[in-house]
Amino acid sequence: MAISLLPLPYADSALDPTISAVTLQTHHGKHHKAYVDKTNAAIEGTDLAGKSLEEIVAAAQAKGDKGLFNNSAQTWNHGFYWHSLTAQTTEPTGELAAAIEASFGTLDALKAELAAQGAAHFASGWVWLVAKDGKLVVEQTHDAATFSDLGGTPLLVIDLWEHAYYVDYKNLRPDYLKGVIEKHLNWAFAAENFGRGSVWAYPA
Repeated sequence: MAISLLPLPYADSALDPTISAVTLQTHHGKHHKAYVDKTNAAIEGTDLAGKSLEEIVAAAQAKGDKGLFNNSAQTWNHGFYWHSLTAQTTEPTGELAAAIEASFGTLDALKAELAAQGAAHFASGWVWLVAKDGKLVVEQTHDAATFSDLGGTPLLVIDLWEHAYYVDYKNLRPDYLKGVIEKHLNWAFAAENFGRGSVWAYPA
C-alpha cells in the first residue's frame, strides 16, 4: 500500500486571512504531494513497501538514507502540521491546560516561547510543543528532522519553511507565527496527543 497524500482537515480557505487559500493549495497540493510521491517512488519494490510511514522514517534514518528520510519525514511533518491547525480559535482545557500551567506558568508564556523560538530559528525547520520527561517543552528541528529527533511526544508543530508563509507575509515570519499561535492552534489535537502519550500515526 502506497503512502497517501493526507487531505486537509478543513477547506483550503478556512485559515484565511492568517494563511491564504493560495498558500494552502500550493503548500498541500504541491509541496506535500511532492514529498509523498518521492517517498512512494523510493520504496516501490523494496521491503519498505507496505510499511507505515513511521516505520519508513525510522528505517531511512537508521540506514542513513538521507533522500528517503527527507521525503518521508517531510510527509509526516506536513500531515502533523495540518492537524496542528484549526479554523476555530480554541484554548487548552483539562489535563493539557494543567500541564501547560505547570511547565510554562501561563498559556501566554507558552505562546510567547513558541513565537520566540519560531522567529529565532535559522533557515528551514519546525517549532514543536513536546511532552518530554514529565513536562512540556518547546523545541526546534531543522529541515526535515521530525518526531524521531525529539525524544518525546509531539503535541503540536508549526512549519517554519518559507513556503508556509512567504506568499502571505514575505520575509515577516513573526507575523505568520502570531496569527497561527493566537488564532489557529488545534488544542484539541494537542490534548489527544498528550493523553495518548505516543507518537501520532500518519493515516494509512
